[in-house]
Amino acid sequence: MRGCLFDLDGVLTDTARLHAAAWKDTFDPFLLNHARRTGVPFVPFDAITDYDRYVDGKPREDGIRSFLASRRIVLPDSDPDDSAGIETVEGLSRQKNQLLLPRLKLGSRSYPGSEAYLRALATTGLPCAVVSSSTNCLTVLTATGLEHFFSVRVDGITAHQEHLAGKPAPDTFLFAARHLDLDPTECVIYEDALAGVAAGRAGRFGQIIGVDRVGQAAALRAAGATTVVSDLAQLLTPQNAGPQARRVALPAQ
Repeated sequence: MRGCLFDLDGVLTDTARLHAAAWKDTFDPFLLNHARRTGVPFVPFDAITDYDRYVDGKPREDGIRSFLASRRIVLPDSDPDDSAGIETVEGLSRQKNQLLLPRLKLGSRSYPGSEAYLRALATTGLPCAVVSSSTNCLTVLTATGLEHFFSVRVDGITAHQEHLAGKPAPDTFLFAARHLDLDPTECVIYEDALAGVAAGRAGRFGQIIGVDRVGQAAALRAAGATTVVSDLAQLLTPQNAGPQARRVALPAQ
């Protein structure tokens, strides 16, 4: 492999829990109001199962549509100027981001194993990119001190500016590979989200390392992960000399 593409939340930084909590605080009041209006039972957002299945790794608006579709709820997209809390996709998106930002500023931290892996990787000279659906990617990288490890950053802002489809489409990963001047087959992807792993598989990347911190190893493999670890430190040699150079064949499509 000649280049490394990393997801951010849940792979490098312990911020997936912050996203999940902000989603729950966004969806639960909405679902309760919906239940009161329609008479359907109130079933709260599950910050583990619903987060992993419907919103993790996706752009905010796509995650909202995906989760609401699982509850047979359809909302209008409406206008980007919708205020937070308005019952539109954009209104819920703004609400979630407003709830998330204070959490990110106070609670962002990197995983020690991931930081050790990045330090070891830096000694090899392999170029690295961070590829995240979040528009707050730079905020988290700066808060955790990880920004200097990456020569390319592709995030939610980039995707909007470049009109790139979000994960599970491979567009953001392919864009990052191009900016590293590499073919997808020369790159390894590190992902914890099912949507992100599916994006790597769709893009026919050389390797896809699934990072399982929530007990979904089988689902990651089913989505296309060629290797699954619980922490990136597992990919270091016993002497911590650097990342393992083992090649793993891409699963059959």
